[in-house]
Amino acid sequence: MLIAALVFAALAALVHVYIFILESVRWTAESTRKTFGIPSLEVAQTTKSMAYNQGFYNLFLAIIAGLGVILAIAGNSVVGATLIFAGAGSMLLAALVLVTSDRTKLRAGTVQGSFPLLAVVLLGIAAATGALAA
Repeated sequence: MLIAALVFAALAALVHVYIFILESVRWTAESTRKTFGIPSLEVAQTTKSMAYNQGFYNLFLAIIAGLGVILAIAGNSVVGATLIFAGAGSMLLAALVLVTSDRTKLRAGTVQGSFPLLAVVLLGIAAATGALAA
């Protein structure tokens, strides 16, 4: 279970790095505007600073989860799991907030939250079975 949890946490981190790139680097690009349903370049320019900030939130969550994966692989499973629970757990909660605040964002919330959900559940099982013993 621990290895599967680490794989899903790493995938969650990669998805959130991708979201960072879209929001903080490519926000005004036509393909990104289409992905997020931004109707025009003018609207993208108006919301650019908000998206830039939001993108960095996603990057920071990815770093937390990714560092957790690295530490768990390096043998610091308790510290690694703690960081994964914090990073992936926050990703999952953010996905829930997205979906509950706007039902039309179900697809985006599913993309954002599926890997973190699997990581948290599998890591919880690993912890409950003693796989994180120091």
